[in-house]
Amino acid sequence: MTEAHARWKHNQEFEAAASSGHAIIVDGDKKVGNSPMELVLIGLCGCTGYDVVSILTKKREAFTSLEVRAEAERAANPPTVYTEIKLIYRIGGKVSHKAVEDAVRLSEEKYCSVAAMLNKTAKISYRIEYADE
Repeated sequence: MTEAHARWKHNQEFEAAASSGHAIIVDGDKKVGNSPMELVLIGLCGCTGYDVVSILTKKREAFTSLEVRAEAERAANPPTVYTEIKLIYRIGGKVSHKAVEDAVRLSEEKYCSVAAMLNKTAKISYRIEYADE
């Protein structure tokens, strides 16, 4: 079981941690930390990035870098959930385009649990950029 907690500090600032014990600052005002909704996008980028790295490593692809960015739109009315998310994967190294496309597709359709949850409210699309071209 995973557990998490957030302890109010002041204003909209909380100190939070989960089962791993790593503390972060969560700030609804975005003055000293990321907002909760920003953390959701960070979680998505990390989750799918982990999958892609894992798959490409197993395929012995010679990638040298990977950056995953998210651009998202939210609903106009509360709850202001994400309604559209575009993921941009920027990969470096001598990699097979097919291997990268397969890894991204597998992450989005099968492995990334954060994407699976967000797919309930948001249309997720993606684009792949190759840094060495």
